[in-house]
Amino acid sequence: MTFIAPRHATAALALALALVFSLLVSTAMRAHAQQEEKKDFSQAERLLFMTNQLTQLRPPTVLRYSFRKSGSMEEGFEDSVSIALSKQADGSCCAGVGEFLTGARKLNLPEVPAAEGNPVILYFLEHDVREMQRLTKGSQYHFRKRIRMAVYQAAKVRDVSLGYRGKTIKGTEVEISPYLDDPNRSRYEKLAGKQYLFMLSDAVPGGVYGIRTQISESSRPAPLIVEELYAEGAEPAPRKTSP
Repeated sequence: MTFIAPRHATAALALALALVFSLLVSTAMRAHAQQEEKKDFSQAERLLFMTNQLTQLRPPTVLRYSFRKSGSMEEGFEDSVSIALSKQADGSCCAGVGEFLTGARKLNLPEVPAAEGNPVILYFLEHDVREMQRLTKGSQYHFRKRIRMAVYQAAKVRDVSLGYRGKTIKGTEVEISPYLDDPNRSRYEKLAGKQYLFMLSDAVPGGVYGIRTQISESSRPAPLIVEELYAEGAEPAPRKTSP
């Protein structure tokens, strides 16, 4: 579907489209799950999109993450991501708004209201599908669909040990490769082997230890593109001062 909007409406439209993952994956799935408790969701879906990862946090709180891009295909960089969590009108947790990267790379995204799952997963995936569109000229909708299908149908879930702040903690990894069996993979064969790894742990504030994507070619020793996001911790949000 093609959207045509007046120039002055473009920014608002972009913000609305940025909620696609939240609407289709998180909020809708939780609501549907409440109505149909016996619905067969995959273990990966429940872990990534249907678990209250913010239950132990007391807003206002800021979750902070490091972000790094590397690989042989494009110039790499290091940057940061933060998720500001605030109380909702009824005092419950949480409304979330993200600062995903900075400067010219900054991804403009709207608030995620009534968040239970950590919004950083949705923001990372939104960044990811936009990058896939940039690299392949393909459809963002198509890439979102492939990711959703992979999480439901073909995710690998395993228990792992992770290192965090000098300690070994228990965690869970969810791994997907959305494009291996994509009927359209010939359009972007070079990127079809892309792997996504989600690292989760209750011992990390916000429940997300890290997210990593990697695109490799068997003929090349170094990956083409690697993007990595890792938790740095949580801190109280700065208090707003009255003028």
